[in-house]
Amino acid sequence: MNAASQQLETIPVTRLKGVGAALEKKLNSLGIHNLQDLLFHLPFRYEDRSRIASIGSISAGETVQIQGEVVSTDIQFGRRRSLRSTVKDNSGFITLRFFHFSNAQKSSLAVGSQVRCYGEVRRGRSGLELFHPEYRVVRENEDIVVEDCLTSIYPTTEGLGQTRLRSIANQALAFLPPNADGDSIVGSTLQELLPDELIKKYRFRSLVDAIRLIHRPPLEAPLSWLSEGKNPGQHRLSFEELLAHRLCMRRFKSDAQQQSAPKFSDSPALVASFLEALPFTLTNGQQRAYKEIADDLARACPMLRLLQGDVGSGKTVVAALSALHAIAQGYQVAIMAPTELLAEQHFANFCQWFEPLGINVGWLSGKTKGKARITQLASVDNGDCQLLVGTHALFQDEVIYAKLGLIIIDEQHRFGVHQRLALREKANQHALNPHQLVMTATPIPRTLAMSAYADLDNSVIDELPPGRIPVNTAVISNDRRDQVMQRIESACKENSQAYWVCTLIEESEALQCQAAEVTAEQLTLQLPDIKVGLIHGRMKPQEKVAIMQRFKQGDLQLLVATTVIEVGVDVPNASLMVIENPERLGLAQLHQLRGRVGRGSTRSHCILLYQTPLSKAGKQRLSVMRESTDGFYIAEKDLELRGPGQVLGTQQTGLMSFKVADINRDADLLDQVKEASELVLEKYPEIIDPLIQRWLGDNVLYANV
Repeated sequence: MNAASQQLETIPVTRLKGVGAALEKKLNSLGIHNLQDLLFHLPFRYEDRSRIASIGSISAGETVQIQGEVVSTDIQFGRRRSLRSTVKDNSGFITLRFFHFSNAQKSSLAVGSQVRCYGEVRRGRSGLELFHPEYRVVRENEDIVVEDCLTSIYPTTEGLGQTRLRSIANQALAFLPPNADGDSIVGSTLQELLPDELIKKYRFRSLVDAIRLIHRPPLEAPLSWLSEGKNPGQHRLSFEELLAHRLCMRRFKSDAQQQSAPKFSDSPALVASFLEALPFTLTNGQQRAYKEIADDLARACPMLRLLQGDVGSGKTVVAALSALHAIAQGYQVAIMAPTELLAEQHFANFCQWFEPLGINVGWLSGKTKGKARITQLASVDNGDCQLLVGTHALFQDEVIYAKLGLIIIDEQHRFGVHQRLALREKANQHALNPHQLVMTATPIPRTLAMSAYADLDNSVIDELPPGRIPVNTAVISNDRRDQVMQRIESACKENSQAYWVCTLIEESEALQCQAAEVTAEQLTLQLPDIKVGLIHGRMKPQEKVAIMQRFKQGDLQLLVATTVIEVGVDVPNASLMVIENPERLGLAQLHQLRGRVGRGSTRSHCILLYQTPLSKAGKQRLSVMRESTDGFYIAEKDLELRGPGQVLGTQQTGLMSFKVADINRDADLLDQVKEASELVLEKYPEIIDPLIQRWLGDNVLYANV
């Protein structure tokens, strides 16, 4: 890295005019510490402030810039206190209205002041009004020129307005040279990390030009330049960011291959006994995935493998076979699931499968208390417990493994990365690293697999067990609730069982459980001949297990539940599911819920009971569910509609919180990124560290989970 480029990275933001300690703190909260950070803090949309509209010509709904004289300013009292200021030019009058204001603001809008304002025109109490416009006072004899480029709107934080942020961004831009080869005002520039070979091959702008083009786009550019991904500067930076992420993932994979892990050779006796006891034979997809995992486990470097399979494809059996390899060699296995209910299902399955083989299966959750907890922790510590099933409690400080050799994480995207990292580090107390198997019933779209999971080898179980009939899905308005009741009644009278799922009302488990309780009471009254059960997240674990057991045995015909039944619940006799307010859920979650029916040999149905009116996004989601039962297609559509952060559950981690790139919008870049990453690894390894540092910074740690 040359001295010139280092200067820009090491020039603090306090070097800029008007940036004192208070503003520095606000900028730091946005991840901005130096001038390079500021230049990489990019706008997310543009506005056109290149002309001043006459007040008499504007109408409601327009976003305009006006300039005029303040003729009155007063505080109005009503339902909400507001500051009202009337402004006139030679064509008419308009009101500025502020519901949040200070005395200083009131003073600045003194009668006789000249102001320039920008905002959306709305119809208000006194005719046309600008609500909370951006404005500045024009001093006497001051001639403010209109913008000569589109105006950038930046992500910001409380107490840091757009005008101030734009001002300091413009100061930082002045540090760049006038063109890619020129000198800047302090002899510094951004370091061009991409090799010329790649820039020429893909016809990219230089880094300096790209940055300038995003911050100060020409007036003729469309306002949608950023949202549509058409800005050439943005295109260049998206590529560089995706490349940094992929190189980071590839590095972790490469580092893992340099580490040592225990070699687990085949365990024919245990595996044969296990397979013999199963009431079914493995599908071709299961056999193929198992062979790929067994090959990895036989190597002396840690396995990092993602096992994907649609709902009901039999991933747990493959995980059990994998666990037998570690146990046969005297190592322990940890199986972590995101919810108590799913962990309990795994515990029940593994006890049923493994205890006849003489394997000690343990259980640990946050609710394991007192003597039971002490006994279980001791059993893990001394090695008696060979396989430990549980929730995030598996990685707490007090849990010490004697010899952890394999970690199996179910529904990995439902965990925060800190949790996954902590479990992996549990095994690093020993010289050998554990193998990792990550399972998901939410298929990862190809675009995400190429970026977020580039460090994992991929196994896919691409077929369902024979005899499974696809679930028929109907989308029905809540106005027809009575017909849905009749459907449930007739299904239960034919010795079938049904689920009624109450979705989240707000981000509150208490409200969700309350809604389920009310619904259960109503259904009990409306269907007096049907035995109704209730299960929700606030019940004690033993209560949930007891209710599920009764439902499984057929004592209950209708189970009212919250989304706690989303994963892991297996009742083959249940052939009807009603999901209330499905428009509140993402596609992947709806697909998971629907997967609770259709597990037997009878035709199953899922009714999506929506509230009118439906939003456009709600209509799109529900029509995808009606059209398809293919989890991979649904995952692609979910990514398209909701974005990668929500699909992965990693918005809080920084892993997929891209600064510029958008996985969905920039999917066409991924093949180029993959090709470029191989070229960089082979010919330009010296740029890998600076690239990763530029784009991921401190988030690097969390990518390796």
